[in-house]
Amino acid sequence: MERMLKVLNALEEEGVIRSPTLGGAMALLFHCAEPILTYDVDVFAYLPNTMGLIDLTPVYQALQKRGYAPKDEHMMIEGIPVQFLPADSTPLVEEGVKEAVVKHFQGIPVKVMGMEHLLAIMLETNRPKDRAKIGILLEGRAEYNKKKFMKILTRHKLNKRWEAIIESEK
Repeated sequence: MERMLKVLNALEEEGVIRSPTLGGAMALLFHCAEPILTYDVDVFAYLPNTMGLIDLTPVYQALQKRGYAPKDEHMMIEGIPVQFLPADSTPLVEEGVKEAVVKHFQGIPVKVMGMEHLLAIMLETNRPKDRAKIGILLEGRAEYNKKKFMKILTRHKLNKRWEAIIESEK
């Protein structure tokens, strides 16, 4: 994992991507001890843009020059499937990237979305696997700033969805 993070940091230093930030289940590992099964690493970043469309070509070319290869929708970096996702895909995701905190893994700095944004994004995507993760996190008493979380939900109009999740957990 540390070698993969070094590659992400190098891509940022070279200007290939901006503000790479871990999201998804891998980011949860930085916030709670509750293990969540995941296949890949979700990296939200400001990606190259061509005529208003996201263009992963420069990212893939930079990684291929380093000897990494694509596999399905991922780039395999040091044996880890990494999915690059646009940091500005939704207002909530962009807010999560902008407010991400720097953590360290084996001494390597990495931006990680805060727990409040991770929960809100799972709520926004509302996929069955995300609802299941929310349930696991609530059962495990995941620590998050409830006041900050509720403000995020209000800003992004997710309060009713949250109330439905809480009701279903009772």
